[in-house]
Order: sequence, then structure tokens, then C-alpha cells
Amino acid sequence: MRQKIDNWQRIDSVIRWANMTINYFALHIGLPRGENLYQIKKGNNGISRNLADKIVAKFPEISLAWLLTGEGRMFVDGKQCGEQIPFYRADVESQIREVGASLPDGEMILPQLSGCDLAMEYNGKAMGCSIPSGSVVFLKKIDPGAIIPGREYLAVCQKIVTLRIVRTSERDSEWRLVAVDRERFDDIFVDKSEVEEVYQVVGKLEIKI
Repeated sequence: MRQKIDNWQRIDSVIRWANMTINYFALHIGLPRGENLYQIKKGNNGISRNLADKIVAKFPEISLAWLLTGEGRMFVDGKQCGEQIPFYRADVESQIREVGASLPDGEMILPQLSGCDLAMEYNGKAMGCSIPSGSVVFLKKIDPGAIIPGREYLAVCQKIVTLRIVRTSERDSEWRLVAVDRERFDDIFVDKSEVEEVYQVVGKLEIKI
């Protein structure tokens, strides 16, 4: 039985799938402004039939029944316009260890991505303009031996969990984890034996409201 998603999470799933801001999405479906959507986000309003009809008129792929009730699947015919990616509304650096014991808050669909295991929020500052704080990162779990130096990874180590650029070190037995904002964040050196899991950043979505 699929988890029932609340009103705002369903609206948010559609907005994220459409790759729009809240205000642009409101205008796109014919609302004069985004206030109605913000009231749903605050929990003051539900999804009216009129609003659901407006969304489905612009996005016929979306199931009207799912939009109104949360039951069933997001897409009308079960065919996906991309891979369903479990989305956890939680900070990736502080809560990645807990995802296996909890249900996702929703699903995201990005046709451009394949082989992605999950999506989470990134609320750190170290990645600067490359991954602004508040972005959603799409992760694929990989074998630590398969990393390619110079790319962005989430390193889950015994003592720390951090999203950085992984680079080689002078010592073969360790990694150098480099921030994009190097003026405020120093390099971190971790022994490879302390690395428990590694996730490659295969996509990122900057959220602008």
C-alpha cells in the first residue's frame, strides 16, 4: 500500500516534476497569483476540485484522483514520464543514515536522470554556488573504489557525513574532500578505511521561490 501523501506534498511533487517555481506554476495553471498555493503549503486550505481541474488541464499526465485524495499513483496510466525517485524532505548530511528506516515524503520524476537511488535536500554552505543551500540533490550509491576524483560525492564516514568534491591526497590511503567555498571551508582528509558509504551526485535542482 503506497503511502498517502498530504495536500501540499502532492502539489509540491507536481511543481518539482514540472521544474517550476511556485509562483510560475500558479500563473501557468491560470491562477492570478500563488497565494492559494501558499495557503495549501501552510495547511490552511486543501486541494479544491477547481484547483485540481486547472492542474490536470495543463498537465494531463497527472491523475486527478491522486491529486484530490493521495490514493493511487501520480500518473494517470501508470506510465512514468521518467524514473520515480524517492524524495526525502530532510538534510542529506545530517539524515542520510536514517533513510533506510523511514518512508520517503514523496516521489520526484526527472526524465533526464537514470539510475538515481534517492533525492534529499542539501542545506549546507560548503558547496557554494555549485550546489546552493536549499537545493535538492539526486544521489546514486556507488562502490567507494569507483569514485572519479574531481566529482561531487556524499561521503558517509565513521565520524562525519559531508558533501564535497573528492580529490586524491598525497597519501594513497586517504581522500581529500574539497569544498567549493574554499575561503570559508578547509579541506577534510579522511582515511579510506573510515568510509562506510559513498553516493555520487548525479543531479541537482535549485529551488527558487
